[in-house]
This record gives sequence, C-alpha cells and structure tokens, in this order.
Amino acid sequence: MQIHKGSGVTAKFAAALALVCGAVGLGMPAHAKAPEYTIAIITHAAPGDTFWDIVRKGAEAAAKNDHVRLLYLASPDASKQAQLVVNAVQQHVSGIALTLAHPDAMRAAVKQAQAAHIPVVGFNAGTGQWKSMGLLGYAGQDEMVAGEAVGDRLNDEGAKNVLCVNQEQGAVQLEARCDGIKKTFHGKFAVLYVNENNMADVQSRIVAKLQQDPAIDYVVTLGAPYAVTAVRAIGMAGSKAVVGTFDMSPTAIRMIAKGTQLKWAIDQQPYVEGYEAVDMLWLNLTNGDTVGGGRPVLTGPSFVTQENAALVAKYAERGTR
Repeated sequence: MQIHKGSGVTAKFAAALALVCGAVGLGMPAHAKAPEYTIAIITHAAPGDTFWDIVRKGAEAAAKNDHVRLLYLASPDASKQAQLVVNAVQQHVSGIALTLAHPDAMRAAVKQAQAAHIPVVGFNAGTGQWKSMGLLGYAGQDEMVAGEAVGDRLNDEGAKNVLCVNQEQGAVQLEARCDGIKKTFHGKFAVLYVNENNMADVQSRIVAKLQQDPAIDYVVTLGAPYAVTAVRAIGMAGSKAVVGTFDMSPTAIRMIAKGTQLKWAIDQQPYVEGYEAVDMLWLNLTNGDTVGGGRPVLTGPSFVTQENAALVAKYAERGTR
C-alpha cells in the first residue's frame, strides 16, 4: 500500500486499514480465500460517544458475514470527515458508507468517489440529502418522523413546556429531531444548544435554563449520554421536569427500567444502521443490487419505555442495542 508523504490523515488511514484488515483475518483458516473487497465506513462520530460503538459492531458483523475488509474511520469535524473520504478514494477502496451530518461539506468528496466509480451509500445522517447527492441507498431513521412521534407522545403525556437539548448545532439529523417535535407538539417549545465535547458545560447550561424557566416540565435530549446529564441537572436545579431521549445506552436502559425521571428512549437501532451500510455495498459489489427502491431503509423509530425495557436490556448490555 502506498502512503503519500505529507498527509497525516492518509497515513492514519493506511495504518488503520492494515490493523483492521489484519483483525478481520484473525482465526481464519490458512487456506481461506482473502477478502476481495475493502469497504470504508466514515462517520462524524465524536470521540467517546458510545452510540458509535454500536454502529461499529453492526458494521463489523456484516463485514465478517460478507467476508469483506472493513475500515472504520471518523471525525466530528466536517472538513476532516470529507478528507477521510478523499483518502479512501485515493486508496481505491471498493465501496464507501458515510454519514451526512453536514452534507454541504461532504458534497465535493462524494462527487470525487462517484467519479472514481466507487459505490457510495449513506446511513444515520442525511435522510433528506442522500438521494439528491446521488447515493445508491440509505439506512437510518427519518429524523423528522421520529421528532413528530416524540411531539405526539409529549401531547399524550400532558407536557406543557418542553426543552430540546441539541449537542451539535447545524447537524441536519439533530436539527430535524427538534424540528419534528416542534411541528407536532402543542405546548411551549425551546431549543438549547450545548457543546457535545464538554459535558460539564452541558449540565450547567441545562441547570441555568431550568432555573430561568421553572415551568419546563419535559427535557428531551438527542443522545443517551445527555439524558443522564439532564437527569442530574434537574436534581441540581430543584426542577420537577422529566426526561425523554433519542438513542440508548445500557445506563439509560437501566434508568428507564427502574422508573426514574428518564421515561423513554427512541431506538433507531444503530447496530442495524452499521450492518445495513456494509451489506448494501456488498450486495451492490457482488450482485449489482440496490436496496430500498429509491427510498431509505428505515431502522426506527421505536419507543423503549419501562414496560419493554427489560426486553432490550440484555442486548444493550452486550453493546448491540
């Protein structure tokens, strides 16, 4: 493999490819045929966000079943994520699956992959953008639909004053979640933007907002780690608000099952997103298939509540839900 001098990201790409490809081969018989295809998964994941660990497990399972090499890379910086796509094109990978949290920043890199005749699919972020950008398919949750479902649930529960906590301003999938809630919720609604890389700041900003508006009776977070922080902030603020969240974690599931202030979580099934992203490319590479008939392959939403939390808890504990 050629590594271009002067490109730290490319060097990182090549090193990661060697590491991951070696890992995929562990335990295989010596006579086993080497994988024919290399698929790159490139996301906007922030370091330490456990949601993406679940996505990766799904992708790794699909790579093992489909007998392909898997390269998983990520950067929360849109320009760096786009550069990772360019590097993948330069390394002549067989297919690319990517997230479109910031589609404008990714557009040129996607076009470069397409010009090189590398199939590209989207997943997780970019429900409203993947088709116009010419991607072969998309696996994920329609975030506007999910937000609308949350708004309906808040109405049913009698909420009057809702705070939507958004950890990444401008990310299309997160903006769509809050927009969907606003569309169907009948009461007072506000969005609070916080810094995803500083949980202490997240907590302090939620506390300040709850103290500023004591009438807030529901806090909706857009990721499970922020839900746990929101519950803590409610206690510090002396508020009686309760919490609902998008996405899950073992901690969040345990809290829901115990009947705490965290009432429910929206499950978009990130394991399925990662699995389908790889599998869609494999089907295209080996059989010329496209999946979805021009529509996204929806992986959610579904509500996890105290009533059904035990059913998914064992899967959450092993890191696949």
